[in-house]
Amino acid sequence: MYFWLKFFHIAAIAVWFTGLFFLPRLFVARHRVEDDAKREYFNPVTNVLFFRLTTPAAVLAIVLGMVLIAYGPSGAWLAMKLVLVSLVVLLHLYFGLLLYELGHGRDRHGPMFYRVAGWMPLLLLLAIAALTAAKPQTVGNLPPPPAATTVR
Repeated sequence: MYFWLKFFHIAAIAVWFTGLFFLPRLFVARHRVEDDAKREYFNPVTNVLFFRLTTPAAVLAIVLGMVLIAYGPSGAWLAMKLVLVSLVVLLHLYFGLLLYELGHGRDRHGPMFYRVAGWMPLLLLLAIAALTAAKPQTVGNLPPPPAATTVR
């Protein structure tokens, strides 16, 4: 069971981050007045990407991650990973806000902002992957968290 939970958690993360990588690209294309910037293309494509693919994948990744936490991992890495996941969720919500604003013809940012924003998901994903792979039990001089005790 644990294998399949982890498998679908990673698959949901892959879909979630793919959407987070692609949304800023569409925002930049809108500024460059490319074919995919036309309202009749931009609005349906970005809405499907955000609401039907990226958001459900995000919810599934978070739910499965919470279930995996119930299996009892511990260490400083988990706390740091949860902080980074919170930042990804905030970025996801911000992209949704930008999508709403762009859908209503309001754009506060230029293409350079969206290019920089497009790097944020990658940096967060790499940091999460590094923490998950290394699994440090402590950070610096801080003592490790107390070990989880099992109830019998």
